[in-house]
Amino acid sequence: MLHTARNMTNTGNKLEREGLRHLQRRLPPGWSLGEPIATPAGPADCTVQLTAPNGDQGVTTVAVKTRLDPKGARSLAEDANRAALDGPLLVVSRYLSEATRALLREGNLGYLDLAGNVRFVMSAPGLYIETTGAAEDPDREERAARSLRGAKAGRIVRALCDGSELPGVRELAALTDVNPGYVSRVLAYLDSQALVTRVGRGRLASVDWPALLRRWAQDAPLESRGETLSFLEPRGLPALVARLPQAKERYAITGGLGAAAFAPIAPARLAVVWMHDAAASAMHLGLRPAQAGANVLLIEPGDDGVFEGAVQRDGVWYAAPSQVAADLLTSPGRGPAEGEELIHWMQANEEVWRRQVRGG
Repeated sequence: MLHTARNMTNTGNKLEREGLRHLQRRLPPGWSLGEPIATPAGPADCTVQLTAPNGDQGVTTVAVKTRLDPKGARSLAEDANRAALDGPLLVVSRYLSEATRALLREGNLGYLDLAGNVRFVMSAPGLYIETTGAAEDPDREERAARSLRGAKAGRIVRALCDGSELPGVRELAALTDVNPGYVSRVLAYLDSQALVTRVGRGRLASVDWPALLRRWAQDAPLESRGETLSFLEPRGLPALVARLPQAKERYAITGGLGAAAFAPIAPARLAVVWMHDAAASAMHLGLRPAQAGANVLLIEPGDDGVFEGAVQRDGVWYAAPSQVAADLLTSPGRGPAEGEELIHWMQANEEVWRRQVRGG
């Protein structure tokens, strides 16, 4: 009989049983799992004894969470590291997102969800189990979809990343021209994902802007934020850059060429430019339509937020570093690696690039 812990609900009991059955099935041959014993206090709900084929025994503590978001994972890791647990903590849940699992790994916590994502490490006796299951919540249709996809969310992300001060809801709404109610909902979502920290009555205490840029790129990849047309500049990218000041449409260079304007990154082989009316601009700039062998991508933005914070160098406009980094993270070829390089440069030079996007 499985023992319950601290008035766990029937749902929790069922989840505990299913989780431990999943763990038992993933143990190597000869290993066995004992009955769970309820714990009276602390972050764990029960302890379970594991026995190796040679008879050596170890104990793991188990925390059962019907749902756990990244913010909760960070808090749980802090509680577990402060507590004197009998053994490594294993988090059992119905489903754990990649962001949640990453924070559990950072906190040296194990996890097991019913979607097949498992990571469990025990030093004595030695045991290591890691499997990858579903990348999305199998029951996601039961919950409202929330992400950073869409123009309004993108404007909020950019404002949070570029600002040196932490704005309130109404100030952020005014900065982004977005309804305060929507801003509040996005901030609540970001808080639940441990991308921002709020205190008091929802005031922002911190923004993890590198993680926020990565999440934005994941939720709203480059191809989802505009219509892309490909061209060939037969004279090479320097010729394109030299003619861009003559462009009749608003534009901003992004991608590797944009990153190189700020950080020491390898020379770009592809020019990516946000530009209104890409077809007309290409004709004016003397670009040739091309599918194969293209070295220029013109992207018509779905929202003018891509131009916010653009920096002018030698008469040429470059998108803000935060915009460039997010664009690179889902670009082809070396784009993702260049995006990470740019983020690392931004972390080391925050005051420099923030002053630039403010026009200082």
